[in-house]
Amino acid sequence: QVQLVESGGGLVQPGGSLRLSCTVSGTIFGIYMAWYRQAPGKQREVVARITTDGSTSYLDSVKGRSTISRHNVKGAVYLQMDSVKPEDTAVYYCSNYPRTWSWGQGTQVTVSS
Repeated sequence: QVQLVESGGGLVQPGGSLRLSCTVSGTIFGIYMAWYRQAPGKQREVVARITTDGSTSYLDSVKGRSTISRHNVKGAVYLQMDSVKPEDTAVYYCSNYPRTWSWGQGTQVTVSS
């Protein structure tokens, strides 16, 4: 069973930056990957996706402020978040897309002054 470990979250001030990392116990070759997030009281949503050839797509609210990337050999996926806003506060998860793997523990991102 694939295990996912997310890291890099924390408390950041509005306008700041974070780089989230996700390591996957299995291979990610040939697999579409995504970052998801769940804010308090809201449904989990897809923040960013990356295809096997590196094409990316983003949630409108983070477009232009976030960059998803992947390292197939390392089995890792990253999310660079810049100019963060309080509404980015959420627990962030990575997984395959469409998601069939079990969730990892996620990493909490809190944007607050």
